[in-house]
Amino acid sequence: MAESLSAAPGGPATPARVAVLGGSGFIGRPLCAALAGRGHAVVAIGRREPATPVAATFVRLDVEQAPPKVTAEVFAEHRVTHVINAAGGMWGLTDEELVGANLTLVENVIAAIGRSDRAPRLVHLGTVHEYGLVPVGTILHEDSPARPVAAYGTAKLRCTERIGAAAEDAGLDAIVLRVGNVVGAGQPGHSLLGGVAARLSRGAGSDGPVRLAFASLGARRDFVDLDDVVAAVVLAAESTARGVVNIGAGAAVPARDLVRLLVEAGGVPAEVIEEFPDPDPDEQWQCMSVARAEELLSWRPVHPLGHAMRRLWARHAAERVGRDGEEAPDA
Repeated sequence: MAESLSAAPGGPATPARVAVLGGSGFIGRPLCAALAGRGHAVVAIGRREPATPVAATFVRLDVEQAPPKVTAEVFAEHRVTHVINAAGGMWGLTDEELVGANLTLVENVIAAIGRSDRAPRLVHLGTVHEYGLVPVGTILHEDSPARPVAAYGTAKLRCTERIGAAAEDAGLDAIVLRVGNVVGAGQPGHSLLGGVAARLSRGAGSDGPVRLAFASLGARRDFVDLDDVVAAVVLAAESTARGVVNIGAGAAVPARDLVRLLVEAGGVPAEVIEEFPDPDPDEQWQCMSVARAEELLSWRPVHPLGHAMRRLWARHAAERVGRDGEEAPDA
């Protein structure tokens, strides 16, 4: 079992040596900064050198493709005590590619940990989409049936099951965080809100409001602030908790509310149009209980969604200024 960490004011009692897979990504980048800020030594592992530095030692490695022996050697070289898997694919991949980017990667990580003289603790980021569709009003608990309806949720559920089997059969020290729909600074451009930010940016200063047209924004999802998610992951790494733990806001919020908050944050006049404002409610609901996270990790979400939208817009605006050749402020 990996050495347990006991959180103390301002930082952990025992600093860890943490490998963050996907350390330059949407969640991985601020996670590296948060871990380093708490005194941990951080190694960010990714397939490509990041365009801007991360708050970690960067190691270029494709864990999905590399033999587990190679990954184990990287863990040994950096004396890794904890592995956080914030990697994986979701957008624009075939079903086969989704399996590779998620399940194959997890299997390789488990194999690499098994080769280590002192097996690191694993913190894996799962997803609310493992649960699938549920009727309106259903609160998703960790023991709720997991019935994903899309290839991404299916691949992530298989990851959770594989980690659970390794924990039971081989004593893998692991926790799976089933994370809601994360929103905040650095939102990928191919996501709903990343796309809205880009459209608002392009339309800023034009005559009349920006026209934002959608099929529907009525889907109610468990949206959770990126900063809250990062805090949860750090606490999970510093804990000895195992099993599956939900990390969400504990509320089902219409997507249109997020779009409205982002428009307000950007200060760009916009007209939001929905072709079908009221989708089938039984196919558009997610809401997770986070009671177990509070019990095991002493974690609860603290940021309102307006905070996430302000952070999202500030980062987008800063990156836009940087692309225009001016000095980009730190968002």
